[in-house]
Amino acid sequence: MLKIYTLTNCPYCQAAKQFLNDRQQEFEEINVEKQNISREKLIELTGGRTVPQIIIDGKSIGGFDNLMALDQAGKLLF
Repeated sequence: MLKIYTLTNCPYCQAAKQFLNDRQQEFEEINVEKQNISREKLIELTGGRTVPQIIIDGKSIGGFDNLMALDQAGKLLF
């Protein structure tokens, strides 16, 4: 299961979602603005304070740059 914590006008969030869509990966998007999730709560939930925060099978991998690094290293397993 993939989860991605986002903000509405975040270009990195949009890029991460596009990447996942291009890979035909289903994900649950949690918009921190719409869900009224504070930065403190985001840290508690994901370990990170910036968006996007991407969770794969319950493990936080970080943000968009981390997603791309894992993909380029061939370590991104869906």
